[in-house]
Amino acid sequence: QVQLVESGGGLVQAGGSLRLSCTASGRFASYTVGWFRQAPGKERDFVASISWSHSRTTHADSVKGRFTISRDNAKNTAYLQMNNLKPDDTAVYYCAADRRLNPTHSEYEYWGQGTQVTVSS
Repeated sequence: QVQLVESGGGLVQAGGSLRLSCTASGRFASYTVGWFRQAPGKERDFVASISWSHSRTTHADSVKGRFTISRDNAKNTAYLQMNNLKPDDTAVYYCAADRRLNPTHSEYEYWGQGTQVTVSS
C-alpha cells in the first residue's frame, strides 16, 4: 500500500515557476510515478511520468521544454519542476504510482489528493 501526498501548488504569475512534490508513505522506489492535471470542466490529462530507475521519462507535448519530472527514491519523493508557466497550466495536479513499467492513465493504482496550481495572466 502506498499513500501519496502532493505539495507545492499555489498562485503564480505567467512566466513564473513552481516545483511540485509528491511524497510517498511506504517504499515506492520500484514504482513508476506519473503526474496528471485536471482543469475545471475538463478531463484529467497526462503530464509526465518517470520509471523507477530514472532511465525513462515521458512528458506531454504541451509541457515539453517547460516541465521536468524527477525523483529521489531515498526521500520517497517525486518532483515536477514547472517553468514558464502559462494560464492554460491552471489545474489541480495529481501524482500517481503503479508497479507497471509503463502504465496507462487508467492503470495507475495509487493516487494523491491533488494540489491546486493557478497561473494568472
